[in-house]
Amino acid sequence: MSTTAPRARRSPGAPRARRGSGPLALSAVAAKYLSLVLACLVVLVPLTSVLMTSFKTSGEMARGSGALTAPHNWFNFANYVTAFKDGGMLQGFGNTLFILLFSIVGTVLIGSMAAYAIDRFEFRFKKLVVSLFLVATLVPAVTTQVATFQVINGFGLFDTRWAPILLYMGTDIVSIYIFLQFIRGIPVSLDEAARIDGASSLRIYWTIILPLLRPAIATVVIIKGIAVYNDFYIPFLYMPDENLGTVSTSLFRFKGPFGAQWQDISAGAVLVIIPSLLAFLFLQRFIYSGLTKGATK
Repeated sequence: MSTTAPRARRSPGAPRARRGSGPLALSAVAAKYLSLVLACLVVLVPLTSVLMTSFKTSGEMARGSGALTAPHNWFNFANYVTAFKDGGMLQGFGNTLFILLFSIVGTVLIGSMAAYAIDRFEFRFKKLVVSLFLVATLVPAVTTQVATFQVINGFGLFDTRWAPILLYMGTDIVSIYIFLQFIRGIPVSLDEAARIDGASSLRIYWTIILPLLRPAIATVVIIKGIAVYNDFYIPFLYMPDENLGTVSTSLFRFKGPFGAQWQDISAGAVLVIIPSLLAFLFLQRFIYSGLTKGATK
């Protein structure tokens, strides 16, 4: 009669054997962190180069100072003064804020109203309209610029600040989908209770739906605001007048009498980068939480 040794039992307090601690798992972890480091370098190296160039003098640039060479004086703010005075950056900030304000307000109102109508009302060709919104996101904007330019010129808005405002408000399909996901999470019973009290559809939207869309509004404001602030193509095409330049077009037009002064252009670029960078760093949690909530509703 053969006997087998009893299997040793693990005591309750003994630690479990670690899984995935072999060479393959370690190489996967190393590859993950290496990819993160490379991604950080791709983002940070150009920004560092622009920052260091903004503090250099024209003499340092003339001597062929390298892009990643530190300036002799880190407190040389003459390039920033030149960017503000001669580069028209202050006027560009004013025009950008004007366009930004009206574009964001219009996008929030139009996007939330369209999402409310799509979700709460039944009308003919409703599915077709939603499908056309999706198709519009797949069409490259550059292919429709000739027709768009003719429409803007026909309205007499060319070379005015209202041309980019109208385009920013009417071409944001993403905001409609963000609002639509949030509205689908709002109970229809709230609408029905308000209708019993005699509220109209517009009243329901303004007093019930819109206040409940605050997370979605925060998400749309941040995403749309950064996109409008950094946009170059639309202001450059529809506002050729230098007095109507935004921060991006003012930076593009900023040149010295003998060509591009890269130290001054770099100072202007830093001035353009800082507001959007601070806005993203302080408000990124609203972006991530808003998109996550909208995806799960």
